[in-house]
Amino acid sequence: MENYQNEGLEAWAGPILEGALVTIEIALLAYAIGLVLGLIGASARLSGWGPLQALATAYSTLVRAVPELLLIILLYYAGTQALNAGLGALGVESAMQISGFVTAVGVLAFVQGAYMTEVFRGAILAIPRGQLEAADAYGFSRWTRFHRFVIPGMLPHALPGMSNLWLILVKDTALISVIGFEELFFTAQQAAASTRSYFLFYSVAGALYLIMTLGSNALFGWAERFVRRGQLPDNA
Repeated sequence: MENYQNEGLEAWAGPILEGALVTIEIALLAYAIGLVLGLIGASARLSGWGPLQALATAYSTLVRAVPELLLIILLYYAGTQALNAGLGALGVESAMQISGFVTAVGVLAFVQGAYMTEVFRGAILAIPRGQLEAADAYGFSRWTRFHRFVIPGMLPHALPGMSNLWLILVKDTALISVIGFEELFFTAQQAAASTRSYFLFYSVAGALYLIMTLGSNALFGWAERFVRRGQLPDNA
């Protein structure tokens, strides 16, 4: 990173905004992968096949029990060491390093998938059973049943949990700063340490996280109103 010693907010504005964009990129990729893992996990937990249920339950339980920070450090340092050891065992001389971006997306997506599994499982169980029985009675295929009945039926119940997980994910991207990856929080740390303007730069970082949060709340609020269109309000 360039030397910004004794420079103020104007000099650091570009790097901080770049860090914010990297934060959003990490969050979006991890969230998208987490959605897929969550759907797979929820389907496995509700599959009725014992071994698959046990595997999905172990995944969601164990991953949610381990701090994300520990997983990040394990993948970045121990994962790199294990990768190079494996390549060495195959006779390949290598000094590969798992990148901070891959570490961030991989760990956060893996954790998101575990939480999404439980969100989706609860949302699917909340679908009136008669709707799914009607789909089976009409002889719909599994795919048609899934995207015509399960997805529309579960979304109104799942969106509040999905919204909370997204907001947590955006904030958890700051954990990647421990391995020196230049996302928003790490860049703000560098700016604060370089200029000694700690309050200024941490406040700027906080304001950017707040903007992301408020924007996300508005988007998820619109999405929830959209999927609940035509439904009676709870107090009706």
